[in-house]
Amino acid sequence: MPTVAVLGSGIAGLITAHVLSTDGFDVRVLTRDRTAGGQWATERIYPGLQLNTVHGEFAYSALPMPPPADASKTGGRLSATDLNPYMEKFAAQYLEGKIEYRKEIRGVSRNGEGKWEVVVDDIEWGVSEVRKFDKIVLCTGGTCKGWIPPALEPLHGLKARILHSAQFGATLGDILHDTRNGEPVVVIGGGKSAQDISALLAKRGRNVTIVYEKTDSFNAVPQPVPDRLRRGRSLAIFSPYPNPRSKLERFLHTTKLGGKIVRGMWNLMDSLSFKTMGVPKDSPLRLTYSNWWTTQFNDEGIPRDDGFHRLVMADKIKVVAPVRMTGYSAECEDEDKGYSEVLLSNGEKLKARVIVLCTGYQSTWGGLLDGNDYSKRFEFSLTRRIEQTAESIGLHRHRVEPDPNEVDEWASYTSLASPPPPNPDNHYWASSIYKGIVPAKNILERDFAINGAVYNINNGYTDEVIAHWISAYFLHDKLKLPPTPEAALAHTDRDARWFRKRWPSLDVTKNEAQVSWFAFLTWPQFCDELMEDMYLRSYRSGRNWLTWAFSVIDIRELATMHEERAALRNSKRT
Repeated sequence: MPTVAVLGSGIAGLITAHVLSTDGFDVRVLTRDRTAGGQWATERIYPGLQLNTVHGEFAYSALPMPPPADASKTGGRLSATDLNPYMEKFAAQYLEGKIEYRKEIRGVSRNGEGKWEVVVDDIEWGVSEVRKFDKIVLCTGGTCKGWIPPALEPLHGLKARILHSAQFGATLGDILHDTRNGEPVVVIGGGKSAQDISALLAKRGRNVTIVYEKTDSFNAVPQPVPDRLRRGRSLAIFSPYPNPRSKLERFLHTTKLGGKIVRGMWNLMDSLSFKTMGVPKDSPLRLTYSNWWTTQFNDEGIPRDDGFHRLVMADKIKVVAPVRMTGYSAECEDEDKGYSEVLLSNGEKLKARVIVLCTGYQSTWGGLLDGNDYSKRFEFSLTRRIEQTAESIGLHRHRVEPDPNEVDEWASYTSLASPPPPNPDNHYWASSIYKGIVPAKNILERDFAINGAVYNINNGYTDEVIAHWISAYFLHDKLKLPPTPEAALAHTDRDARWFRKRWPSLDVTKNEAQVSWFAFLTWPQFCDELMEDMYLRSYRSGRNWLTWAFSVIDIRELATMHEERAALRNSKRT
């Protein structure tokens, strides 16, 4: 069988390798990490790192995940310390001998024979080699390479410890040591990482200040939500999808009454969450993004006294908002003690011994496929191929000129009335990745795919379905595909129009490795479409007209997909 390199050992990489191996491919997983898990690997996690998911939403069908401690009280909230051992166990049980750790991938290119060449550095031994494979699956993820705005790049000579949140787990011990006598820590950003980091440091008795313009919206409940609501299709149905798949969805999103019901439900969820959390009316914790128009939305579940919001209200974390950091002061009064000052948009300065920049992430693709991370130690022809790979397969976004005559295909969506101002960057760019899985330009080659770039809230289920789709694609199984690269690219242009309609204010141009496709809350509809692409049964949790909206979607529904696909393949041969 063909050889496949799976680049990355996170949740997408592990399940992709398992599915491909089960289907007979000769698979090698290449990762720079010491252990499996990607974002949730041992070297990246830290105490208090919480997921936005509950038990059953971050697992694989082949390996049951034990419930977390106090699941009955918390609703099964997952933490990094729940997920990390699970992923290591999966790797040991199903991928023994197939994962190569401490392998830094420096470049990927296709040679004249149609083979993929991967330049690999062995981190432990300090040697490099070129490995050849028939196919590549890119699973490097979108949340491991930190992005720092140019204005916030540390100035030369600053004495404070300045780091991106992606480095926090590895440097936690040093941070705690530097701030053991009350030295101030400033955390920049209002997202999930900023909240978790601030909470952890506050619980360790550190002097923490968080700075943001806006913080993530959240859902909070007084008691665990029943599985039929939390793990069913209710949130997906109350979220618009470009291809409505039921009469109920069409009613909710394309009628006047339905639109009012949908927006009313989300507004009610917002107000009840503030009430449940006990957030005062004048608190900076209310400076949140819309829970409807952005994806910056956290599921807090049952409020915890040691959670971010309660720690802010207990004055354990200081908040400076709504402001943004604009840079660093060139001089600081206590520079000799290891301090630096951050400059804020309101004219204030904050002195800090440690500055944590929670400013988002950037794509991991560019360095691997355009030569930016490649040290040119091999022959010139290989160097040139690596520099041209991204362009040759059509990996990156493409420019789309605005069409004044463009017809709004979703003008009837009443649930999307009165949108916020659009982000101007999004109007000119579209992803070139068909369904977030295959570069449209390369779609007929069937030798390159991506897993982990579809933004969603149930990575376990979604990534496993995508892994089967990729395997079917590689095996030339019967699969619904556009007939030409041009048709695939037209599909991505339609997707871009939908994203501009659904998420007008979001900037989706920075990190293609994380957001090549936005499934988000509508991951059930997206996965159903992928299964129908493979001519497999969709709506696996049940299609009873009375109960389908509230039937629990369980990862075990996917356990027979290998056998189902094999049966279809064999029937095609006979």
